[in-house]
Amino acid sequence: MTTAPQSLATAHEALLSDRASGIKQSAVRDVFELSLDPSLVSLAGGNPYLQLLPLEKIGEISRRIITEHGPEALQYGSGLGTVELREQIIDVMAAEGINNVKVEDVVVTNGSQSAQDMACKVFCNPGDTVLCEDPTYVGALNTFEAYQVTAQPVGTDENGLIPGALRERIRQLRAAGEHIKFLYTIPNFNNPSGITLAAQRRQEIVDICREEGILILEDNPYGMLRYEGQAAPTLRSLDPENVIYMGSFSKIFAPGLRIGWAAVPTHLFRRFYLAGEAVALCPPTLNQMIISAYLNEHDWKGQIAKYNDLYRSRRDAMLEALAAYLPAEVSYTRPEGGFFIWLTLPAGIDTYKLLQLGVKAGVIFIPGAAFSPGGQADNKLRLAFCSVDEATIGEGVQRLSGLLATAIESNGA
Repeated sequence: MTTAPQSLATAHEALLSDRASGIKQSAVRDVFELSLDPSLVSLAGGNPYLQLLPLEKIGEISRRIITEHGPEALQYGSGLGTVELREQIIDVMAAEGINNVKVEDVVVTNGSQSAQDMACKVFCNPGDTVLCEDPTYVGALNTFEAYQVTAQPVGTDENGLIPGALRERIRQLRAAGEHIKFLYTIPNFNNPSGITLAAQRRQEIVDICREEGILILEDNPYGMLRYEGQAAPTLRSLDPENVIYMGSFSKIFAPGLRIGWAAVPTHLFRRFYLAGEAVALCPPTLNQMIISAYLNEHDWKGQIAKYNDLYRSRRDAMLEALAAYLPAEVSYTRPEGGFFIWLTLPAGIDTYKLLQLGVKAGVIFIPGAAFSPGGQADNKLRLAFCSVDEATIGEGVQRLSGLLATAIESNGA
């Protein structure tokens, strides 16, 4: 590979858009490269444990689809997604208590990340404001940056978004002249904190946004991965006219298929799906057909139950290891589901710098600032328990705890 001459590189730099200058590498991707090193214990990646899937059955399904329906499966498809999968998505949402969506309001997307992109494209101009939890999903923050949108955090506690803090934040931002477009929220097992929005707060959050003319983007990839407690109603089920619901097969089936969906209020639907069609043209037909056959021919709810048993055991192993080994100065969340636990260290400890020491100590994690709209979570970090067995979790937490103890001692010196 040849390198462009410096003069040409400089000329091309001058051609870049303002939007391109704001796009940066995800910290999750940076750490993902490190996780490929077998000498390191990775407590970083939120990867589902695909070894639990019926891989031979899925292989046979894929072979059959290509050999018997190849011209359809390998052809362009509808920008909306296949009718069969959209109808099945209605059933998947019904399993989470969402019964107010019509097939005509569902668009299949290239993962839920694509749905976030579509929302920004449709609703946001450069300089607009969106609200979100702090911390929140790094992929969403990257999308907001790409569209030159300012993400403003709303106060949270161990029960998720605080309704009073939401009202006050809206008041402050509007007094400052900011144009708020939507609230982006992961109400179930937030990535990265693992926190769930309390059931008793959900209706009030929905009511506030409707009263203030602010749309809600509800991102719910982990909702079915609950290991204890009772499920709370989705925001979409509480207000179908003001909530865009984003779902995904990445966590309950396979992320490599890159299939998600959005349930969109009827009056917004056409603009929303056209925004996605303009980029992707159509979601991959073969992947949709594989998912449809899997849902038809396999006990997918039973498969999720198997996942939940496995992930519950791994979550418990991590919580037990954290209780046994972590320095007393470190606090952490105790999620009822999902993939993640969020650690808070004493102020003054930079977990980005700590990550480099973690590599030397043989353990990696995601630094917290990657998930903060203001980049303020320097002393926090995310651990994932989903893709690592219990023994490895214990070893990784021990390595991490030694690293943290040293950092805390040095920080107090």
